[in-house]
Amino acid sequence: MSVLGTRVVRIEDPRLLTTGATYVDDLRIPQLAGAAFVTYVRSPLAHARITGIDVSAAAEAPGVVAVFTANDLDDVPPPPADNPLAEPLLAKDVVRYVGEPVAMVITETRAQGEDAVELVAVDYEPLDAVVDVEEAAKDEVLLFPEAGTNIVAPNGPEEFDDAPFAECEVVIERTFRNQRVAPVPMEVRSAAAAWDGERVTVWSSNQNAQTTRMIIAGGLGVEPDKVRVITPDVGGGFGAKIGVDRDTVLVAWAARRLGRAVRWTETRSESLIAMQHGRAQVHKVKLGGNRDGKILAYRMDFMQDAGAYPRVGPLLANFTTLMVPAVYEIPTVQIRSKVVLTNTTPVGAYRGAGRPEATATIERLVDIFADEIGMDPAEVRRRNLIPADKFPYTTATGLVYDSGEYVKALDRVLEAAGYEELRAEQERRRAAGDTKLLGIGLSSYVEVTALDFPNGETGRVVIHRDGSATVYTGSHTQGQGHATSWAMIVQDQLGIPMDKVTVIHGDTDAIPVGTGTYASRSLQVGGIAVHECAVKIKEQARELAARELEADPADLVLDTDSGAWHVQGVPGTKLDWARLAELAGEDGLTADVHFKPSRPTFPFGAHLAVVEVDTETGLVRLVRHISLDDAGPLINPILAEGQRHGGIAQGVAQALYEEMAYDAEGNPVTASLADYSMISAAELPSFELLTMETPTDVNPLGVKGIGEAGTIGATPAVQNAVVDALSHLGVRHIEMPATPERVWKAINEARGSEKRAAQ
Repeated sequence: MSVLGTRVVRIEDPRLLTTGATYVDDLRIPQLAGAAFVTYVRSPLAHARITGIDVSAAAEAPGVVAVFTANDLDDVPPPPADNPLAEPLLAKDVVRYVGEPVAMVITETRAQGEDAVELVAVDYEPLDAVVDVEEAAKDEVLLFPEAGTNIVAPNGPEEFDDAPFAECEVVIERTFRNQRVAPVPMEVRSAAAAWDGERVTVWSSNQNAQTTRMIIAGGLGVEPDKVRVITPDVGGGFGAKIGVDRDTVLVAWAARRLGRAVRWTETRSESLIAMQHGRAQVHKVKLGGNRDGKILAYRMDFMQDAGAYPRVGPLLANFTTLMVPAVYEIPTVQIRSKVVLTNTTPVGAYRGAGRPEATATIERLVDIFADEIGMDPAEVRRRNLIPADKFPYTTATGLVYDSGEYVKALDRVLEAAGYEELRAEQERRRAAGDTKLLGIGLSSYVEVTALDFPNGETGRVVIHRDGSATVYTGSHTQGQGHATSWAMIVQDQLGIPMDKVTVIHGDTDAIPVGTGTYASRSLQVGGIAVHECAVKIKEQARELAARELEADPADLVLDTDSGAWHVQGVPGTKLDWARLAELAGEDGLTADVHFKPSRPTFPFGAHLAVVEVDTETGLVRLVRHISLDDAGPLINPILAEGQRHGGIAQGVAQALYEEMAYDAEGNPVTASLADYSMISAAELPSFELLTMETPTDVNPLGVKGIGEAGTIGATPAVQNAVVDALSHLGVRHIEMPATPERVWKAINEARGSEKRAAQ
């Protein structure tokens, strides 16, 4: 019996949940003995010219080993001359956001660094700052005057064609903001570095050791083989730890300059203002259709706030563009985007990276359209969802959706939720004048996973002479449960028990080539690489067993329950993996695979959120959340449920609580967890998870990614539920997060409009 699809408890959890885990800041190893500590001097202004830096007082402070500024970086490659928007290791002439590193102080203890940075005197000449992305696009304040514009990646037509909308009976236009959020991983950024001659070892908390090695090598101006990166246990990333920031490159540089090991761990406040943020888009949208519920035309004209440096802003805009058509069969889809620089923290990947933004907008629009034509939003969705018999389906953006049952997913969620009963309860409360109104919100979604599919992933499996196996993977866990999943795949193929399978990742000496964990790609790329390794080893073993048993290889069978080979029909004479590894001799039983899928996959699903909205206070409480997230066959339902739980929580957080906000001068106003309303379990009900498994033909296990599904589906469902609760009062839209203040204002504005209309 295959172990795949069974509820195997995560084998890594006992270690992670006790004192057995080792994060970068926990490292107490000989290479880091006596390491000095880095503390960064960060800009307090969003936009200013640096006119002078005096480090003399700091240099004399207790425990200070050195103080470095940009002028000291005389042995690193200069920024590319053809890239005026290049991000320096330390700001030299101009700072462009609050939190940008200006200098680094090296001290004997961490506490001494906290004191010494206060003594670094930086003279700033303030410059006008631009925070709002729409204002930045006017180019009245330029972050890089030499570039002549803040717009770095315009894409799409100069003019739109309005003809398709002219034929629609109903046309709605809106502007939505998908607010900026902070990743807030449990483990903040942390790094350590130690040189051994001409080679450096860097320990870093991130999602991809191999990419990190390339970035550090490039930043230091050394060959990649002079850099070893080790990523021990990582406490969350959510996209913000793909590769490394300059802060980590500087740790490696400082260790080289000082000839001494150096380490750094940021504070929580540093993490909030200096670690990359997510989302931050403004969508101007137009949707047209007929009163029979059919949507005929959809246009999205949007801006991606990239923050102070472009980084992956263009990539995020591209991801949103790809997913604009969503789950619907819409004849006309028009898209235009701009990536715009602002005096804020740079924006990067954050759970879903561009896909949740596209889904949030069209799901909000579908509800508004349904309200406009007086039709139930579930029925509008049902009439426009891509039918199951249309797959594989090519979207207006050129993507080929592999497989899907969108209508079935929606109907199953509606049935499980008791949709009609919920609507009846909603009406009962409204009729009774209840101050706690019920809101019911829907979303249907499709996402793309492993969009970087040409990169592929590395896998290696080695069988040892004690019958155990070691798996080397270029994928990297930050809590996803790779050790359990990869061991299950090996047990399924080879019959080696999971407790005899060791999974190695996150060390570039052990795995020189790898792509890492992001974009929900791990199982469908890295897991398949391991699967293919096991398949190859099985064929090697078949040949060995055939020679040993003097039989035709075709007659050999592997009993995966016992992990032993025998001739078909002769189970009494067996060869186990220990014996086969011995027979393999010096060559050993091993296989290496770099698996490249032919294309990405497209998980999908439907969510329904039920909220109570207190009309006297504006407080929103999520009371139920029902989701169906179809990512194909599940290797381990427990792991999939964990991913869905985390994703839904983050989606609810964006809808109701979290926002990284700035004032007009570019000062962050949510720079601590006292201000940034990070969600906790106390704000959440138990989620009701439905399952459906629609396989893909892209890989041999039929699996798709599920790491970001909950985030994509939950956010619009909750936002729609809040507006739905108040729609009979005249509320048509509430921006995220739907805080009590924002909800209360919407209620009172609607009531004010009613009174003015009555007068």
